Amino acid sequence: MADHTESPRSYLIFIKIMSKRRTWVCLFIAVYAILLSSSWNLLRSVLNWYNLQYTSSSSDSSPSPSPSRFPAVYASVVLGAMFGAMSMVAATTVAVPAVMVIWISVVVLLAFFGKSRRVLVVEGRKITREVVGFVFKVLLKEGNLVAVFCAVLAYFLLIRRDFDSN
Repeated sequence: MADHTESPRSYLIFIKIMSKRRTWVCLFIAVYAILLSSSWNLLRSVLNWYNLQYTSSSSDSSPSPSPSRFPAVYASVVLGAMFGAMSMVAATTVAVPAVMVIWISVVVLLAFFGKSRRVLVVEGRKITREVVGFVFKVLLKEGNLVAVFCAVLAYFLLIRRDFDSN
């Protein structure tokens, strides 16, 4: 039979480890490294796909003098979406602690003005909904702006590269 005293000890050790700031910093860095690695691999695969499409369309003996622009459009949209999503993730990691500090400050100020606990809970829920909605709208808008900018930039860079290689 298993010793039941080991389970609470291991749980307490786990809680002690997870309560350290260093642990969370290491987890944050590990997640970011995985995100950057996967996005780098996605970037390389999109560019490799584009090179394959471009070389196959330019090697064809088709009567049209210019190759199709679809691969450049597709690659630029994928790259723009990737960079937009990455910017939203980066902005979220910065925004969450700031929003938490603001939210705590507002709830504490409400408590200082003599609000009862029930009113604080109701007001805290309303504030949370409003703040999360506002932050989500801002992140979505800024992420879309970054995505559009990166997509347009990638398109023009890919087209310029195609013209330089001809």
